[in-house]
Amino acid sequence: MTQLLKNYAVLLLSCPDRKGIVASVSRFIYEHNGNIVHAEQYTDTEKGRFFMRIEWELEGFKLKRKQISSFFSPLAQRFQMEWSLHFTDYIPNVAIFVSKTSHCLYELLLRQQSGEIGANIRLIISNHPDLKPVAETFGVPYYVFPVTPENKEKVEQEELLLLKEHKIDLIVLARYMQILTPAFVAHYPNRIINIHHSFLPAFAGPHPYHQARERGVKVIGATSHYVTAELDAGPIIEQDVIRVSHRDRIADLIRKGRDIEKLVLARAVKLHLENRIIVYENRTIVFDT
Repeated sequence: MTQLLKNYAVLLLSCPDRKGIVASVSRFIYEHNGNIVHAEQYTDTEKGRFFMRIEWELEGFKLKRKQISSFFSPLAQRFQMEWSLHFTDYIPNVAIFVSKTSHCLYELLLRQQSGEIGANIRLIISNHPDLKPVAETFGVPYYVFPVTPENKEKVEQEELLLLKEHKIDLIVLARYMQILTPAFVAHYPNRIINIHHSFLPAFAGPHPYHQARERGVKVIGATSHYVTAELDAGPIIEQDVIRVSHRDRIADLIRKGRDIEKLVLARAVKLHLENRIIVYENRTIVFDT
């Protein structure tokens, strides 16, 4: 599906809270003939930290794209900002990692095909051949890297070379049942998104739905987060839940769990691709309106 891409700039920033930040950033855009189309801000009063996402039209803007960062830097230094600049007409390159389960993969491919998420899905990497027919249906290259404890580091080096070759901006773990090493994660800080059921850490192990049913849980859900060296402890991007009852069998819980997983993962990926997330310490500020 072909979309008419907006020619906007997006600035994400965080800094110590003080007077004049909003006025100064807005003035910078105004003085270079920019028209602000969207602006959101949040102040963490406990930590004294200010966060902002501001978006403006590039049509008529006096600075060329390559000039914006250098012209903005003095203002950023004055306010001790951590910041990043993005452009809405850039479509990020995405790699999806999968194992044998297909529901999250289908959701991402269908949303990308329909234009709901702006991504170039360049390749799919798996430790099993099972989902190759899905990739072929959507015309996406599929690479199989069988992983064992003995070859894990070697395989990850091969995968990293492939990701570099395809200039991958974002990795999505769509139910990839392998733990990435800290060395691999370090290549893509805050650029690897994972999804898992909400039973962690209470119901760990291979049969969480069985454990949950035995305990009579009333809600199940999913959590999508950035991957860090500490397993399943990265900054959370998106979560959701759905109610269940004593009438639900294991198969019902698994079906409902998969439904919520694919939706939560798709939302998280969309938020990242639209540059709506600022990571600070081990949490996220998500501008989703």
